[in-house]
Amino acid sequence: MIRSRLAVAVLAAVLSLGSVASAAAQTTEADVYVARAIIEIDEKKYDEALQSLKKALEVAPDHVEALYYTGVVYAAQRKPAEAVPFLQKARAKAPTDPAIAFQLGLAYFAQQQYDRAQPLFEEVFKTNPDLDGLGYYTGFLRYRNKDYKGALAAFRGGRSSDVEIQQLTRFYSGLALGVLGMSQQAAAEVEQALRLAPGTPLVGPAERLRDTIVAARAAERRLSAEVRVGVTYDDNVDVRPNPNNREPEVNELRTHRHESLGELFGARADYVWWKTDVWQSTIGYSFFTTYNNDIPKFNVISHLGSLGVTRRVSFGALPAALNAQYTWDTIALDGKEFLTRNTGILSATVLESDRQLTQVFVRYQNKDFAETTNPRPVRQEERDANNWMGGFLHFVRFAQDKYFLKAGWQLDYDDTGGANYQYLGHRFNLGGQYTLPWLALRLKYDLDAHLRSYSNVNSLFPTYAPGTKRRRDEEITNVFRAELPLPASLTLAAEYQTTRGYSNLEVFDFTRNVFSLVLSWSY
Repeated sequence: MIRSRLAVAVLAAVLSLGSVASAAAQTTEADVYVARAIIEIDEKKYDEALQSLKKALEVAPDHVEALYYTGVVYAAQRKPAEAVPFLQKARAKAPTDPAIAFQLGLAYFAQQQYDRAQPLFEEVFKTNPDLDGLGYYTGFLRYRNKDYKGALAAFRGGRSSDVEIQQLTRFYSGLALGVLGMSQQAAAEVEQALRLAPGTPLVGPAERLRDTIVAARAAERRLSAEVRVGVTYDDNVDVRPNPNNREPEVNELRTHRHESLGELFGARADYVWWKTDVWQSTIGYSFFTTYNNDIPKFNVISHLGSLGVTRRVSFGALPAALNAQYTWDTIALDGKEFLTRNTGILSATVLESDRQLTQVFVRYQNKDFAETTNPRPVRQEERDANNWMGGFLHFVRFAQDKYFLKAGWQLDYDDTGGANYQYLGHRFNLGGQYTLPWLALRLKYDLDAHLRSYSNVNSLFPTYAPGTKRRRDEEITNVFRAELPLPASLTLAAEYQTTRGYSNLEVFDFTRNVFSLVLSWSY
């Protein structure tokens, strides 16, 4: 209803343009009838105007102004389907006339034939953005097609003398800004829409939108946290190699105990310490530990600190976010320092649509392994490294993330101090989630395949022929997980993880299965 009334207001505004391109240089009998019709239209005597225009077309069937104003009258009478044939004929005679193209676009718009209306609006907007009301209609159709940045440009580049269209322009500007994450500017636009015309039917929806934005901003938590406790069973804690008769070292390693029940505990906290509509910066810390009841010397303690900054941007019409993050973490085995890492990540996340999301990233990581043997290991066995990685991850989401699929690929290069561990790797990721209709039970699956090609022949293995083989590994990990949401922000998760490491060096060929049951609380 609002749009139909606004269309009539725009039609009336178009009449004030004066005239469209004239078909003849001299005044004719048809011109006289058209002039009379214009006066009758101005007085809103639409039936009389149609009679005058009919007489003009009887005299000159191709008279552009008569065709145009016939379309205008039918549109004013809310008969857009009858207006279209006359406007189409007028456009065929004067294809560059912006007033005709705009009126034809309005007729299509009134019939919800948006795909036919938008090219006409876009064509006119390029050369006549100030045409009364054009900015709103162009912006609305761009918004409808999820071109939120383009919609804002049209809303801000247009003008209108009609208060209701001004109000609608502000309202949809607020919606577009909200989608782009600029909640403060969105609230300001909606507030301005309310002030323009406080008595219109749009007031109710606008007030609800304003209240939603304000409530969302107030409810935004700067602090998020999670605590996890659980039990595990690991059938290969020390990653012993699979049985092999050729490699004597394998038999020695398999004599050690390798299975254990255990417990785990983890805690994480992130705090948004700085935030605007465009920027956000977060600081975080996490702690994780496992206790293996039967093999305590492989107990793990991990500390990780992070600092990240995110900026909202757009690539063309696509909303996006740029992120830079630094993390420092340390891992200890049996209470002794084992590994320290410094990691920097640059990433870009692009929202192609409501269902499509892609992240691309590059990462640098410095790995410093503590010296755990005395004397120092041979030079070829030093694992301190600089690791570079780049890749992407793509999501296809359904039903507000109740279901999703994901796939990704990364290329990484580990430049180690020792020649035995330097490699070029490819990593493939595949996974998804399915939420069952009862209990909101989430079923998840993840596949990770890391294929590593080592640069140098291994100086130690195989022990029966050292210095003859370059190591090749394929490490395939499958994770099956079921998550049950519980009251009080609790989640119970059961997980099975199986890893199969294939290697042409027998000592690195292994199988590992881990079962876990974890209860987590999140804030």
